[in-house]
Amino acid sequence: MSLDIRTIVKTVFVCVLLFGAVSFAQDEATPKRTPAAVMSFHGAGWLERPSREKEEQPYEVLEYMKLENGDMVADIGCGTGYYARKIAKQVAPDGKVYGVDIQPEFIVLIKEFCEKEEITNVVPILGDDDNPKLPKGELDWIIMADVYHEFQKPQAMLDEMRQALKPDGRIALLEYRLHGKTAGHIKIEHRMSVAQVLSEWNPAGFELVDLQEFLPSQHLFIFGKDPDWE
Repeated sequence: MSLDIRTIVKTVFVCVLLFGAVSFAQDEATPKRTPAAVMSFHGAGWLERPSREKEEQPYEVLEYMKLENGDMVADIGCGTGYYARKIAKQVAPDGKVYGVDIQPEFIVLIKEFCEKEEITNVVPILGDDDNPKLPKGELDWIIMADVYHEFQKPQAMLDEMRQALKPDGRIALLEYRLHGKTAGHIKIEHRMSVAQVLSEWNPAGFELVDLQEFLPSQHLFIFGKDPDWE
């Protein structure tokens, strides 16, 4: 049985990415993962800590994403809108950011931060733990910063996110590394390995487009829709 060229190229590309990803950790086994507890809104100060820019380099992440005026973006698990507010300025004046969180207190906070910074293109959304309540087929990008590991119903959320993306839309997933170079103060249940992420995202209809390890302590996954998924 022969394979078409597209399948061969796709397979080789993914293998190269994965080889580089797992080389830093030989124990990339995939233990059954239990979602971490959702961080309370009482942790808002942690999200806005002055050291976060140095520790997580958000502007380098956004530079890699190459956002443009007019892009439609969702920040899921946005908290205080730390990323959403930065993105809003980059996609203005014609773009929009949906700031999604399941805690109403965070929705209040993101509105307050946006008002203070005179940001008018962030749309706060109070989502559910199985539905971010995003428009279908509209998004150029979804970003999730250190939040996916807290999803209590990840399969339902992955399905909703896939439906929200445009055909060529992308997801930027940030997660603290389970192994190797990571932040020692991050509890193990708030970290994920490459194997753990792929074991959940690939069956849900996503393909790994890129995996970057330039951040001090986080993986940066870029996912797109898998056109061969059924």
